Amino acid sequence: MWRYLVGAGGAMLLVVAGLFLFRGSASTETRLPGAPAAAVTSETEQDLPAEPPSAAAKTREQKRFDRIDKDKNDTITKDEYFALRRKFFARLDTDHDGKLSFEEWSVKAVEKFAGADKDKSGTLNRTEFATTAVVRKPAKPRCACAPAKTVAAKPAQDSAEDSDD
Repeated sequence: MWRYLVGAGGAMLLVVAGLFLFRGSASTETRLPGAPAAAVTSETEQDLPAEPPSAAAKTREQKRFDRIDKDKNDTITKDEYFALRRKFFARLDTDHDGKLSFEEWSVKAVEKFAGADKDKSGTLNRTEFATTAVVRKPAKPRCACAPAKTVAAKPAQDSAEDSDD
């Protein structure tokens, strides 16, 4: 019982001390003079626009057009249009004869079949065929937010700090 009385007495002392500190600091408070009225603003501040300038957003088609238009003359020639396709064709045309054979065109599929055919029988059984499945990348999250931080480790640190006191 005496603990309750000591606790109540301590609380009363804290309240009284707070009142004395509050009243004492209010009477000795010095007031600062008010800010001077703004004089004449400079000419450069008056000329500034209300909103900062921003670049015009390009549409997806405008960006695609700019990628293909290599000489930046706002027209796409036949050579510019087919340049990327020629580049891909040249990669596939391994013997550089200007003709694309079936083997050149399907080189990845042929290599995949040969790699899956472990017994070199020219056929794929179910187990071998399962190894040819396309490995898909996991979809990226659309949120550009930073990943959430785990909070589980922090309380353990706080409890360790509390035990030191």
